[in-house]
Amino acid sequence: MPYPGQRWAPQGLPARQPHEYIRNGTAKLLTLFHPADGQVRVKGVPSCPNSVLHPWLKQELTAILNSLPTPTAAVDPVALRALWDSWFAGLAAPPTLPDPLPPLRLLLVLDNLRGHRSPEFVAWLFQHGVIPLYTPLGGSWLNMAESIQRILKRRALAGLYPTHPDEIIAQLEATGRGWNRQPTPFVWGGKRADRRVRSHQRQHSLGGSGACTRRPIRRRQSTMERWQRSSQVTH
Repeated sequence: MPYPGQRWAPQGLPARQPHEYIRNGTAKLLTLFHPADGQVRVKGVPSCPNSVLHPWLKQELTAILNSLPTPTAAVDPVALRALWDSWFAGLAAPPTLPDPLPPLRLLLVLDNLRGHRSPEFVAWLFQHGVIPLYTPLGGSWLNMAESIQRILKRRALAGLYPTHPDEIIAQLEATGRGWNRQPTPFVWGGKRADRRVRSHQRQHSLGGSGACTRRPIRRRQSTMERWQRSSQVTH
């Protein structure tokens, strides 16, 4: 029997699986996404403990760092530490940075999970010039990896009837390779941000408040302003 897809259920009455349903296992998708060019690195696994996630992240991050230009110019240690500290400004418990600090080479956005904050993993990131930036609690939607995972999942599994996790993993990884042949860069905002900008441009602010009008209000000129305007025209 095909597995049911997404559906709604009344509050307090969660959906139940039919008696024919058989749980054949799970599949998870490890994902690293580069929004600027749209390239995605994925790997399907049946489970995702730190012993699986951290080695894969280190391997992929090392490959990414090797593809970046090697910093050759000498950097002032004081300026370098100020640059690193600027990314942790405002945190109640900023991390302890190593000394000396390597050049900053990469920003890594992660969900706010305990495994992503493992001291050994964070120390490895710092040693390789990578700063981890964590989304707020309950704010995983701020991580673009969530968006690309949703796209890949729908493309890979829509209309299929997998009977084993290996089939799901194979479909997800194949879809990731297909995506990379013609990737789409991601940007914050998109059409909604453009609509907000256009809407703001059609409004006229009133004084220093947040009130706006759809058309400008004609302001009565003072005698001095009229005199200055006539003087500029005369001269």
